[in-house]
Amino acid sequence: MGSRRVVMGAGVLAVLGLAVAGPLAASATGASAATGTPSAKGVTGASSAKGVTGVEDVSAAKERLLFHFKDPRIAESSGLAVSPTRKGVIYTHNDSGAGPRFYAVGSDGRTLAAFTLAGAAARDWEAMAASVDPATGAGVLWFADIGDNLNGAWPDYSIYKVAEPTTMRDATLQATRYRFRYKDGGRNAEGIMVNPITGRLYVVSKEFSGSIYAAPAKLRTDRVNILRRVGPAPIMATDAAYAPDGSSFVIRTYFSASLYRAPGELISRVSMPSLRQAESIAYTRDGRALLTGSEGVNSPVYEVPLPASALPKRPVGTPSRSSAAPSRVAGVPEAAASNAAGRDGDGGVPAGVIALWLGVALGATAIIAFIARRAG
Repeated sequence: MGSRRVVMGAGVLAVLGLAVAGPLAASATGASAATGTPSAKGVTGASSAKGVTGVEDVSAAKERLLFHFKDPRIAESSGLAVSPTRKGVIYTHNDSGAGPRFYAVGSDGRTLAAFTLAGAAARDWEAMAASVDPATGAGVLWFADIGDNLNGAWPDYSIYKVAEPTTMRDATLQATRYRFRYKDGGRNAEGIMVNPITGRLYVVSKEFSGSIYAAPAKLRTDRVNILRRVGPAPIMATDAAYAPDGSSFVIRTYFSASLYRAPGELISRVSMPSLRQAESIAYTRDGRALLTGSEGVNSPVYEVPLPASALPKRPVGTPSRSSAAPSRVAGVPEAAASNAAGRDGDGGVPAGVIALWLGVALGATAIIAFIARRAG
């Protein structure tokens, strides 16, 4: 019972955090307070301004509602990925408690098929990614069991790799499990991304001072793989994704989305539609827009065009290995990462917002401590 109360206390932290996240997100993005309602700026067109860092802030330009999930089984959509091989197919999965299962959905939001992963568990699935096997051209899907609301409660974390289904019929697919541990200690995370040029996997932590972690170039199933910090991430990141051409990547937060060429090298920030709980982000197949979604039954998925500064540098499907992004992302020195964190560690969130989050966190931590003492 004691441990259950401590977990409940952690839930208090999440609830209190979300209590301020909603209004802050609405004010940060200029969106309507109504759940899933596009902002006025999104309807009338793009607007931008230079922030204190000198980086352009771009409001959602002509954002559009793509669909609502129609399947009542999709109640906590926590990850989103666009099929790299099948036009019009989008994948999603639920948060914890729903089993190792994911769904293929059409562009109208209707479920095409449901798939179960054999050899997998779903402790706290928080993210997914899609990539292409360079040797075969076949699609690959990745599912990340990386949620840890107690920031270090689990001895290791799992990410599952599975071949993209070739037919849209309900089926069970065999998964390969990779175990991970952070070099600098356990933490909560909700974002993964795969570099389409190098194939390297990255994890983005969800913290007040977040980080990007690189997995080993070659993953091993016979031992734990070590995740090493390679750069900063915005405050409380909820998802991440690589552009299909590998020229940039995006990190989603409750407030907005930040686009990068490399860790610490911010291109711009893009405001997002107002959502009940912003959980997921992905690039469209052509790399010219972002898809973003939320938890909840019948939750919406929006498409948000990218600013010109973040559009693909070459036609998708013809990546160049001379691209600077892969080498800089994969091999950025720790010192350079620390300097980058100083330049853009909060992803452009105002200092007052950070202070408010910290105040909420401290108060909730005290509540957790009180519950733990009572439980003992």
